[in-house]
Amino acid sequence: MPARDPSTVLIIGAGMGGLAASIRLAAAGRRVTVFDRAAAPGGKLRAVTVAGRAIDAGPTVVTMRHVFDDLLRAAGTSLAAELRLAPLDVIARHHWQDGTRLDLRQTPAASEAAILAAFGPRAAREFAAFCRRSGALYDALDAAFMRNPSPGLLALGRRTGLAGLLALGRASPFASLWSVLGSRFTDPRLRQLFARYATYSGASPFAAPATLMLIAHAEQRGVWTIEGGMTMLAAALMRAASRHGARFRLGAPVAEVLTDGGRVSGVRLADGSEVAGRTVIAAGEIGAIGAGGLGAAARAALGRAAAAPRSLSAVTWQVVAHARGFPLSHHNVFFSRDYPAEFAALAAGALPPDPTIYVCAQDRGGQAPGERPRGAGAERLLVLVNAPPLGDNAMPDDAATAACWARVRARLAAAGLTLDIVGSAVTGPPGFERLFPGAGGALYGRDLASWRDPFARPRARTALPGLYLAGGSAHPGPGLPMAALSGSFAAAAILADAE
Repeated sequence: MPARDPSTVLIIGAGMGGLAASIRLAAAGRRVTVFDRAAAPGGKLRAVTVAGRAIDAGPTVVTMRHVFDDLLRAAGTSLAAELRLAPLDVIARHHWQDGTRLDLRQTPAASEAAILAAFGPRAAREFAAFCRRSGALYDALDAAFMRNPSPGLLALGRRTGLAGLLALGRASPFASLWSVLGSRFTDPRLRQLFARYATYSGASPFAAPATLMLIAHAEQRGVWTIEGGMTMLAAALMRAASRHGARFRLGAPVAEVLTDGGRVSGVRLADGSEVAGRTVIAAGEIGAIGAGGLGAAARAALGRAAAAPRSLSAVTWQVVAHARGFPLSHHNVFFSRDYPAEFAALAAGALPPDPTIYVCAQDRGGQAPGERPRGAGAERLLVLVNAPPLGDNAMPDDAATAACWARVRARLAAAGLTLDIVGSAVTGPPGFERLFPGAGGALYGRDLASWRDPFARPRARTALPGLYLAGGSAHPGPGLPMAALSGSFAAAAILADAE
C-alpha cells in the first residue's frame, strides 16, 4: 500500500533546490516528503572529515544573501535568526607566477585602489569601467533572467527595457567572455582574473558568454562565511521546512518515478517500496535523469535536455596542514602561466600540466597580509583544480590524480606556500560520479559553450504531468543562490498548476 497520501509533494534530492522547494511548499500548506540517498542534507553542499575535522568540500561562501533571506522569510525566519554569518572584506587573494599579488575587496573602491597600486592608473580606470558595465548587466538580468522562471530572448527584451538592452549590448552577449575581457583590460593578468568567473558555472572562458561577467557584481554585493561551516546552511533550511511539517527521509535513494495514465503517480525507492504522490520534484542532476537514473518516463520527460553537454568537473583535496610562507586569505587563487593551454588540456580530456589552483583556507577570514588565522595549529584547506567530466570512464585515474597533486604542491611551493600535511582526502571526477551518479562528475549541469546555452537549461515544468525539476542543472543554473531560485520556481509552478 502507498506510504502517504497521493496529494503529498514528493521531492527527490535534499540539495539546495530540493530544500528551497520544501520550504516554499510546506509554508504554503502542502504536505511534503523529501528523499535523499545521502545521510545529511545539502547535496554538493557537503563536508569531508579529515584528521577529525570537518572541511567544507563544496561551496565555501554565501553570495546573493537576499535570495536566502527571501526564502526563509516565507517560513517566518531569516538567515540572521538561524545562522551566524561574517562578511569577507577580501573576496579573494590572487597570485601570478611573475610574483604579482592582488586582493579583490568587497567594495569596488577598495579593489580599484589595490589594482592602481599593483597595475597602475590605466588598469584602475579599466576596472572602474568594468564595474559599471557588470553592475548594469546584473541589474538588467536579475529580474529578466535570474528571477524569471521562464526566460526567453523576446521576454528578455520586454522585461529589461531600453536601459537593460543597452547594458546587454555593451556586454557583447554573443561573444565569449575571454574575447570581451580582452577589449576591456589591457593587462593580461586582469583579463585572466575576470575570465575565471566562467569556471563558477563550470565553463571555459573561451566559449562561455560574456554575460558571466555579472558574477563580479554579485560578489561585490557581499560575500559571507558561516560559523560552523557551510553545511549549517543546509541544516537551517531543513529545520525551517520541518517546522512547517515537511518530512525528510535521508539515506533513502529513489530508483524510479512511477506513472499511471500518462502522469506521475509516485516513486519507487531503491529498497522496492513505493510512495504515492501525484506531484514529484526531481531536484538532482539532470544528467542522472538523462542516464535513466529515475526510470524511462522521467528520462523521456526531459527530451533533448537529457543529453546536454557537460560542464567541468574538479579534483578537490581536503587537507589539514600547517601552512607556512604565503599569507593565505580565506579565498586564494594561484593562476596558471598559460590560460589557453590550461583549457585546451581540459577540452582534450586531460588534467592540465599547469593548472590554476584554488585554495580555501577555512580557518581564516578575508584577511590582509600578515594577519594570522583564527586559533592555532594545523589549518583546514580545500584545494581545487578544474578537471574534465569523465568520471563515468574512471578518469582521471589514481596515477594521474597523484601526479596532479605533485604539480599542485610544487606550484604552491614556488609561490612560497609550504604545507606540512597532517591528513588529507581527495575527490576527483570518479568520486563525484559515485556521489552524484549520471553526470560523469560534472558539477554545474549543462556546459555553457555559447550565448544560447543559458536559455537551454530545462525549466521547472516537464513534458510529464506532475513531474517538475529543480537544482543546479535546471534554470537558472549552478551555485547556491541559483539552485535555491530553481526550487522556488518549481514550488511556484506546482502551486499555480493546482489552482
